[in-house]
Amino acid sequence: MQADELKIARVSTVPFFVLTQLSAQIDALSASGMAVTVIASSDELSEDLAASKSSTYIPVNIEREINPIQDFLSLVSLIRVFKKNKFDLVHSTTPKAGLLCAIAGRLAGTGVRLHTFTGQPWVTMSGVKRTILKLCDKVIASLNTHCYADSVSQKNFLVSNGIIKAEKISVLGAGSLAGIDLQRFDSSRYSAEEFRAMRNELQITDTGKILLFVGRITPDKGIKELITAFNEIVRKDPDVFLVFVGPFESAGEEVVNRVADASVRDNIKVVGYSDEPEKYMAFADLLCLPSYREGFGTVVIEAAAMGTPTVGTNIYGLSDAIVDGETGVLVTLKDAASLQAGILSVLGKPALQSAMGDAARKRAKSHFGSQACSELLISEYKRFFN
Repeated sequence: MQADELKIARVSTVPFFVLTQLSAQIDALSASGMAVTVIASSDELSEDLAASKSSTYIPVNIEREINPIQDFLSLVSLIRVFKKNKFDLVHSTTPKAGLLCAIAGRLAGTGVRLHTFTGQPWVTMSGVKRTILKLCDKVIASLNTHCYADSVSQKNFLVSNGIIKAEKISVLGAGSLAGIDLQRFDSSRYSAEEFRAMRNELQITDTGKILLFVGRITPDKGIKELITAFNEIVRKDPDVFLVFVGPFESAGEEVVNRVADASVRDNIKVVGYSDEPEKYMAFADLLCLPSYREGFGTVVIEAAAMGTPTVGTNIYGLSDAIVDGETGVLVTLKDAASLQAGILSVLGKPALQSAMGDAARKRAKSHFGSQACSELLISEYKRFFN
């Protein structure tokens, strides 16, 4: 079989993940001649997947949370889809899709079964749930032909925790899930007039210093620590603003709404989900990602390409995305005081911000372009059929 005749299935839990993380990669796979099918749950973004000219969309509902009945039905659906379409290769991302695909692919007789780990939910858990989810990752590792991690530190974490053997997992290039579109994430796309308009829209002063958070607004992204640190920062400097870009999840909204000080609350701007987060990255002074767990932290590289450094927690994944002291600052996990100190070590220091931003941009362009990352993946797919 010619590699450019391969039938590929890319499977994720929800369309949002595919649209925001994998679109460029899927386009590249299709352009190489491979027939790509995307499998994900059906929701309000499904129409966008169905409209793609690079892939065929097959809806299979996959719950993010544990739901034995629905999970069994999803497994049966995946087995049927795999058998009917006779895919040469199935590649899953996101935890639940990974588990169901590993089982369905083995039972359906799919020849090459791959999974990319993008962070472990069980890291922040304890007790029975932690044990069950660790076991799920071990099943994924056992049943798949090969697995990938989107950072070296995540790979080492999985191996050291006995999830997978070192020879069965690898990292493509310098890491990241699929790289980033360097034409899209380019600050030169935006003018000074557009930045002024955004400041007016968000009611941010011309001299206001902007901290940015992009992603799911949920406690495991370190929102509690960020709000606590921001409270102290604003008391020292009322001309600092915190902008949230992304959807509220879990108890994230409650954490933000608990801010009692009116002067602090007025300096918090909630944008919600945006299909153009790069424009906020372009006019921010500093990205903050005090997450409890990250497989890599793609948003860090997106901001880096826009020339914006990041303050993030010193955890696996982010320790690969941020070069401490060069492209940003790593701070202590779940430590609001450390986060505050990290932010203040950079914010309001134009020369340092500029130097870090330039270093971050150069690194993003040299290591994390989506085209280069896609070429690595295409070569990886081909090696299974040579």
